[in-house]
Amino acid sequence: MAGPVYRGGLPPTERDENTPAINMGRLWGGGIATAVVAALFAAAGVLIMRGVLDIPIMAPKSQGTFGDSTTAAYMVMAGVGGILATLLLHLLILMAPAPLSFYSWIAGLATLMITVLPFAAGTTLSVKVATALINFVVGMVYVALLPQVAAASLRSAPARPEVRGPR
Repeated sequence: MAGPVYRGGLPPTERDENTPAINMGRLWGGGIATAVVAALFAAAGVLIMRGVLDIPIMAPKSQGTFGDSTTAAYMVMAGVGGILATLLLHLLILMAPAPLSFYSWIAGLATLMITVLPFAAGTTLSVKVATALINFVVGMVYVALLPQVAAASLRSAPARPEVRGPR
């Protein structure tokens, strides 16, 4: 007599050899590290634009090299973007075929959108270009680092020993 039949052919607690296992600690640890890198790139970009190139992004010139609380909020949003990108990647790994390809397309298009977004603001061209450049670099952090984090977090499920016997 055959055992119970499950959709996909395996009981819910078993995986076939082709099902990837994900190391959650490694994925989310790498995602948090990516978020920190993105936030630091945002801060460095603001410092370069304001302090070196004298372009008053994120705050008026009178606020100094780092700007005001807007700069801190910009850094936090860059970090939150990294966490959200990690969540998206995690969901794609669990549910999508070719998750790294889909992630790369989604992250690339989101990077395009955040790069173009400053040009919709009513400010000087230099501020628009400077902000777009920082946004592009922050987006590229997500595009470049998170697929590597995911690849390092995925491992094949351990093969089950083959049981031979009468059928």
